[in-house]
Amino acid sequence: MSEPQNYKNHTRFHPPFHFFLLPVLIINLIVTIVVLIRRWPHHIAMHAWLVVLALALFTLAGLARGNALRVQDRVIRLEENLRYLRLLSPDLASAAQSLGIKQIVALRFASDAELPALVRRTLSENLEPKVIKQSITNWRADNLRV
Repeated sequence: MSEPQNYKNHTRFHPPFHFFLLPVLIINLIVTIVVLIRRWPHHIAMHAWLVVLALALFTLAGLARGNALRVQDRVIRLEENLRYLRLLSPDLASAAQSLGIKQIVALRFASDAELPALVRRTLSENLEPKVIKQSITNWRADNLRV
């Protein structure tokens, strides 16, 4: 990344997924629906099956992506829990166990110095992930997430 990561540029696209696989699957779904409609009622079972198959492939891609992100969120939760034990007071680290996964994922961008205050604020105000990220002044980059 050419410039330091911050709130404005932290979102990431995975080019093979977002710019190849998804467009191909969307085009495939559209084409199979168009063929089903245009060839109606000839070979209806085959064309209907192709639409079902196109939907299944689209669903498979979404599930694969979603499951990978869920695993990544679980790893982030584990890393952050270890970080909390190292950086937060025992009481605050214990209270941080009540944070939601999206809040934890957002807090990972906070520097070590600002983490305790931001965790306290998140717990007291139940901050949304977007607000947490916007509150960070010293951004801790995560360049490995896909």
